Amino acid sequence: MNRAYSQKIMVVATEDKVSVRRDFFEREIIMELKAQNQLSFNRLYVKYASMLLGVISKLVSSREVAEDILQETFIKIWKSIDQYDEEKGRLFTWMACLARNTAKDYLKGKNFAKSIRNDDIDSVYSKINNFHYFRYNTDVIGLRELMGVLSDSQKQILNLVYFQGYTQLEVSDKLHIPLGTVKSKIRLAVKELRCYF
Repeated sequence: MNRAYSQKIMVVATEDKVSVRRDFFEREIIMELKAQNQLSFNRLYVKYASMLLGVISKLVSSREVAEDILQETFIKIWKSIDQYDEEKGRLFTWMACLARNTAKDYLKGKNFAKSIRNDDIDSVYSKINNFHYFRYNTDVIGLRELMGVLSDSQKQILNLVYFQGYTQLEVSDKLHIPLGTVKSKIRLAVKELRCYF
């Protein structure tokens, strides 16, 4: 059996383990939530709060309001966990739908309409100021130019991972190369770039 094939088998086996662990976690936490176990609710919050806040923040621009909606979403999850049906989709998908709907309800509500009409001068000034403020990403400044010292394959992989947000596994699939090769090319490229810092 060649090495690339064995690495693909290992990657699939690893993905299966992650999938099995995720399924087990979801089944376990759903049973505990339906039994009104407070600790499982805390575990659920720790695992999913930041992802659900991201879903809400796509609809609501105010961080403070988004956090309030997140809190309301978790209350809805706690109260309506019996309505969740595993056959219809994953737990996160159901929770994300609740979060999205809660945010949409807020946007349709009277409080949102009033808050838009009654913005005080300080919040308007701060929004304008933040809009015109430019932040430099110090991790990226000059890095693209510096990548000229790397081989084409290293540049391509670093570009996908660091600038386009691909995971190493996605790069492996996209470029049809083993995951180990992706990792070693990244490691060698980073080692080479360190010489210039």
